[in-house]
Amino acid sequence: MPDMDTIEDLARLPAAAAGAANARREQPSEPHHGGASASPRVPGLGAFLRQLDVLIVLVAAPVAIVLGAPVLGCAIGAVAWVAQRVLARFDRRLLERARERGAPFGVGLVEGFGRIWLLAGAIVIAALAGGRADGLAASLIVFGAYSIAFTLRLLEGRPQQHGGAR
Repeated sequence: MPDMDTIEDLARLPAAAAGAANARREQPSEPHHGGASASPRVPGLGAFLRQLDVLIVLVAAPVAIVLGAPVLGCAIGAVAWVAQRVLARFDRRLLERARERGAPFGVGLVEGFGRIWLLAGAIVIAALAGGRADGLAASLIVFGAYSIAFTLRLLEGRPQQHGGAR
C-alpha cells in the first residue's frame, strides 16, 4: 500500500484541520481569529485593544490612589498585572518554539498557571506587607484588569490555532 497517505485523510477532519490552520495563517487579509472582531479593518486598533487592560491599569491605579485607595496595594496590583502581561508575551514566543519542536500541551498549562500564581502571590504579598486594605486594593486591580482582558478575548473570538493536531 505505498499509495495510501494517512495524513491526507486527517487533514479533512474538522478537529484536525492542520491544512486549514496553515491556510488561515497564509491569508493576511483575513482576521487572525475566527469570530467577530473587536477591531474590524482598522490598522493598529487590534493591537491597541489587546493591550487595553494594561492601559486601564496604568491609568486606574494612580486615580485610585488619588481617591484614597492604599498606595502599596494599588502599586503591587498594577505592577503584578503589567509583569504577567510582559511574561505572557515572552512566554508565547517560547511556547511557539516548544510547539515547533513537538513539546507537549503541558508546557502551555504550566505557563498559564505560573502567571496566575504570580498574581495570587502579589495579592498575598500586598496583604502581608501593608494589611488587609492593601491586599484588597491589589486584588481589585487584578480582578478589574483580568475582567477587561477576559471580555476583550471573548469579543475577539476564537484564537488562531497554531500547528496541527498532535
